Order: sequence, then C-alpha cells, then structure tokens
Amino acid sequence: MYSTLIVARMRPHDQAEVARLFGAFDETDMPHRMGTRRRELFSYQGLYFHLQDFDDEHGGDRVLEARTDPRFIQISDDLKAFIEPYDPATWRSPADAMAARFYHWEPSG
Repeated sequence: MYSTLIVARMRPHDQAEVARLFGAFDETDMPHRMGTRRRELFSYQGLYFHLQDFDDEHGGDRVLEARTDPRFIQISDDLKAFIEPYDPATWRSPADAMAARFYHWEPSG
C-alpha cells in the first residue's frame, strides 16, 4: 500500500462541508479510477490533513491522470472555499502540500 498526506489550512467550522464534498465525490467511480483504497480527513487547530491510501506506488500517477476529469476539477474548485494552502507563497499544486514520510513500520509476516 502507498499513502500520501496533504497538509493545508481549514477553519474548524468547515469540516462538515468538506466531508460532504468528499462523501459525494467518493460515491462516484473516481476513487476506483485513481486507485484509492481509503481516504481519511483530519483536522487539528486550524490544520487539515488528507490521508489517501492507494493499492500501490502508482496512485500518484493515477491522480495526475484523473485531474482532467470534470468531477475532479469540480471538487478541486469547490474545496477552494474551505481549504487554504499551508504556505501560499510556495504552493503551486497539491504536490507542494504533501508531507514527506520519514519513518514507516509494519509487522513482519
């Protein structure tokens, strides 16, 4: 499994609307198209964390391919009202908001 974690800013009172937008998006075939196995959203003191798990390391490539789909474009536009870049000065794309994993553990066997 391959995971990505996007870090951004979000007002706490916007959680329900962001969850609703993703709920509607995840009811479509888009998660399957992108190879998404699981999506989890977290918030902490004005920060937004978007954890997305994929079947393999090609999930990021599939997301890039899906970016031209009107549904992907729509949710991206809809989320702009609620999700702000962590560092607007350096943000150009979601890749600029991805945390870098520096440790991983899983049970052997």
